[in-house]
Amino acid sequence: MRLDSHQHFWNYNPEEYPWIKPEWPIRRSFLPDDLAIELNSRQIAGCVAVQARRCVRESEWLLELADRSPFIKGVVGWVDLRAQNVALQLGRLAEHARFVGVRHALQDEADDEFMLSPEFQQGLAQLREFDLTYDLLIFPQQLPAAIRLVSAFPEQPFVLDHIGKPPIKEGALEPWRGHIQKLAAFPNVYCKVSGLVTEADWGRWQPSQFRPYLDVVFEAFGTDRVMFGSDWPVALLAGNYQQVYELAREYVAPLGLATESAFFGGNAVKFYQIS
Repeated sequence: MRLDSHQHFWNYNPEEYPWIKPEWPIRRSFLPDDLAIELNSRQIAGCVAVQARRCVRESEWLLELADRSPFIKGVVGWVDLRAQNVALQLGRLAEHARFVGVRHALQDEADDEFMLSPEFQQGLAQLREFDLTYDLLIFPQQLPAAIRLVSAFPEQPFVLDHIGKPPIKEGALEPWRGHIQKLAAFPNVYCKVSGLVTEADWGRWQPSQFRPYLDVVFEAFGTDRVMFGSDWPVALLAGNYQQVYELAREYVAPLGLATESAFFGGNAVKFYQIS
């Protein structure tokens, strides 16, 4: 099964999506019918829809979309992991077969060690009971805290979103590279090759700029723990779906058919336990 492991939907309004800036061209609604055109034209069978709002209603809404659109194979939703009734919320959502994981926008927290707080970790510890994954959305400066977090939860499946958002625009590799190598040493951590173009110069990037970062990720995680994600429609800020797809395909294709198959679906199916 060929999958896009990371994309978003929203019915746009400024109150619920304050992170979308007024001048951005993605300041409109993006729904399953819009994505289906992109997936079908590239023989991609399905996707994993990832939360874009910080509310439980976001999780419920994405599951409703999945009920109406069978190509949405999994939903990574939002739950307040610090809530006292977090187990109750997770249990209710996990009754839906397509609820596969949880994400919190850790990159938006002022404290880089927010994820190490006892309250957050107590909620995170509940995920294994419901066989749920966790998506790490962080900036490079938060990688040290993420390394400490995953070391405390060796049985919890984690995936790093957007290869940890390295400073591609500046062309810097360190200290991001060293932290990625340490994070990848934990076998329960996967990595999404997503969100690259938005970390580059939006109007001037060249495909060659991404190769050093992809080299680091593929060497650190290996070919069995990396997965393709478009980050559509956020990626539209810097490139269309075809450009994002071709960037990944051109890098992976020389690695062989087995690697390409795993990258464009097999690894995501395994990580999210998609059927």
